[in-house]
Amino acid sequence: MEKGITFKPENYSPLVLAYMGDAYIELLTRAYIIGNGDCNPATLNTLAKDFVTANSQSEAVERMIPHLTEEETSVYKQGRNAKSNHSPKNAAALDYRRATGLECLFGYLFFAGRTERAAELFFIGFLQNRQV
Repeated sequence: MEKGITFKPENYSPLVLAYMGDAYIELLTRAYIIGNGDCNPATLNTLAKDFVTANSQSEAVERMIPHLTEEETSVYKQGRNAKSNHSPKNAAALDYRRATGLECLFGYLFFAGRTERAAELFFIGFLQNRQV
């Protein structure tokens, strides 16, 4: 973030944080899968689905929750409980809400400049016990 701009989470709705968190998780995902070696874009998109679907994000939440601080848990719950006019097409409502909470948390971490913490949680949620 630009110097002099102070992040104030209260200035952002949970759904705006989730919007940014969705992009940030996508960026972390792409960096990870591209870092594993060069391959064609179709293969990359297939690999990315293990990270960016509501179901996979919901499962990642389960692994992350024990590692969240009180503040992070609060941000996650705000996103999870946010009312959206969007209804999930390919996911159970609970998975979709949990994924929104996760995206809210990652958006919050991005705006707060806590990229190391986001990378740590990404590892815990998506990579720690991953079978390659």
